Amino acid sequence: MVEVEDIGIVAWHEEGVWRLSQLNEVNDLEKILEEMQSDDTNSNCIGLISKGEDYFIAIHIKGEQVEIALSDVLYASESDLAADVLEELELPYPQEEDDAQPAGDTGLLSEYGISAMEFEALANDFDLFPDEQLEALAARLGFVEQYLEIVEELKDKE
Repeated sequence: MVEVEDIGIVAWHEEGVWRLSQLNEVNDLEKILEEMQSDDTNSNCIGLISKGEDYFIAIHIKGEQVEIALSDVLYASESDLAADVLEELELPYPQEEDDAQPAGDTGLLSEYGISAMEFEALANDFDLFPDEQLEALAARLGFVEQYLEIVEELKDKE
């Protein structure tokens, strides 16, 4: 069950048009990846997951290649999902003295026009909540209307 503050979408191109659907799972990385690699997406898709007011995860799957970025590495000490992302990426856990920073494959959306630098700048924009950061990514990727429709559907289920 998706909590209202948790948003998960998967987006893929089909016949030149973006298709989006809500992810059924937003708490277990293995299940998220399995769902994203379904026949519907042809194993070529983007996943965007917002965890409350804390952080977001972006995933790009292209065939067998999986790229993952976490908006704030510090949440690995508080969230099993964020910790699983670091483990999947084989990155060390943050230390107390570490600063908030994105981790992982921050250039994962570069083929869609979002450079690693732009992704990192968005992840480091602490004036935005994670769902707003995902909205900005969706806008840059060209599917903000569909993203907002899914967010509204989730709020209506509240």
